[in-house]
Amino acid sequence: MSLHWEGEHEDRGRAREAAQELAALRAGTVGEPLTLGNEFAEARVSLVRTRNGVRLLIEATRSGQWVTLDPLELEALTWQGTATFSAMVGRPFTSLFPEQDDTARDDTARDGTAQDDTGESAS
Repeated sequence: MSLHWEGEHEDRGRAREAAQELAALRAGTVGEPLTLGNEFAEARVSLVRTRNGVRLLIEATRSGQWVTLDPLELEALTWQGTATFSAMVGRPFTSLFPEQDDTARDDTARDGTAQDDTGESAS
C-alpha cells in the first residue's frame, strides 16, 4: 500500500530545493560550526558566506529546521523582549504572523538566503 496526499509533488519539490539551498550554504561555511544544546533543544550555528555577504546559519539538529540571519536580523533579536521569545517557544513551528505564508520563502530566490518576509508589513 502506498500513501499519497494532495500537494505531494509540490512538497517534494520544495523539500529538494531547500536541501539544495542548505547544501550550498554549508559549502560556504567559514570555520567550524558551534553546537549548543540542553535537554530541550540543540542548535548548530555556522558562519556562512553568501553572494549577499556573511550570514549566520542556525540549524535545529533535532527537527531539521534552519534559517539564515544577516547582521541586521541578528541585531533585531536584541530589540525583542522576553515576551517575544516566550511567544515563539510557546508556539513551535508556527509564525508569529499567521496571516502571512511562511512557506513561500519568496526572498530566497532573490537574495540567496532562507529568509521570508514575516517581519515585513503586509501593506
